Amino acid sequence: MSGHDIKLEVCVDSIASAFAAESGGASRVELCSALGEGGLTPTVGTLKTLKDSFTLPIYCMLRPRRGTDFLYNEEEMQAILTDMELLREHGADGFVFGALNPDRTIDANKCRQVMQQAGGLPVTFHRAFDLTDQKRMHEHVELLRELGFKRILSSGFRPSAAEGADCLAQLIAKHHRDIIIMPGAGIKVANLEEILTVSRCLEFHASAMDTASEDYTAPTTTRMECDVTMGKQDIDPYYGTNANVVRKMVTIANALSFH
Repeated sequence: MSGHDIKLEVCVDSIASAFAAESGGASRVELCSALGEGGLTPTVGTLKTLKDSFTLPIYCMLRPRRGTDFLYNEEEMQAILTDMELLREHGADGFVFGALNPDRTIDANKCRQVMQQAGGLPVTFHRAFDLTDQKRMHEHVELLRELGFKRILSSGFRPSAAEGADCLAQLIAKHHRDIIIMPGAGIKVANLEEILTVSRCLEFHASAMDTASEDYTAPTTTRMECDVTMGKQDIDPYYGTNANVVRKMVTIANALSFH
């Protein structure tokens, strides 16, 4: 391990959450819309507004719809590549993408299209990786490295990074010189130390929402008292990134940085 601090990437789906991540000491944000759907492509307006005063690198999610298939047809790929062009023009510092074939192998052709459109900006392969065959994980990491991806976001093929920490440790031990393996999914203040210690990662990914701490606060949006909702997610309270949770995570990570 190098002497670098362990970096926290915070996934956000609002301007307020992005500034909370910055205030708490995050190293980078993954900008999405609709984190309740796993994170979709953000709007250009949100990116452009943030870039006016935001200091952290902003990686933009490229995912035009919900769903865990990550199978994109030609029209969807055209939308993804068009979004990329617009987001890059308005200051995106990197991108986050993943595409699979029907047999749950990595779709190298669609990945190549995205890498070409990225114009040299770094691209992360997201948790579509966790839907691939675990027995072929090292082969798939090598393929993603050859395609030009800089990092892979993974929960170690488990519902959460805490459950997949042993697998993440294997991936990091074998590939850390060539590509960054970034644990993510279900990371909270309470389980962060164990995940970092077991995996020995250099970067990790969390939403750092109010609910990721033991003393979380009230929802960050006002709930209108009426029977009308804008979608099923509106039934649940909306939690955003909490700067205090980010700060706690960064403190834990700094204390555990391997030298």
